[in-house]
Amino acid sequence: MGGHGHGPPYVVTKASDYSIKGIWELEELEKALARKGLKDPWIRNEAWRYSPAFGTKWMRARKLFFRGFPLGLGLAIATVALGKLSGDDHHGHGHEGH
Repeated sequence: MGGHGHGPPYVVTKASDYSIKGIWELEELEKALARKGLKDPWIRNEAWRYSPAFGTKWMRARKLFFRGFPLGLGLAIATVALGKLSGDDHHGHGHEGH
């Protein structure tokens, strides 16, 4: 592989890039664990979920379920319009002879 000057297509973040400070849900979890004499050394791995860049749970769910909605709606409307324009009338479908 020649030296094209390209690095990897991704950046691996360091564990120190994440902190639970300022994330009240994770801070409360840490306090609740401390009250029981427990500690979760991996709690910072959940910090990315609360990043504004990643969005809220609702924003992620909406993106997941509705990401293709505009295209699907447009294609459905185009399909119905083409059916009407071609004179394709499906009324009475399955009732031949009546």
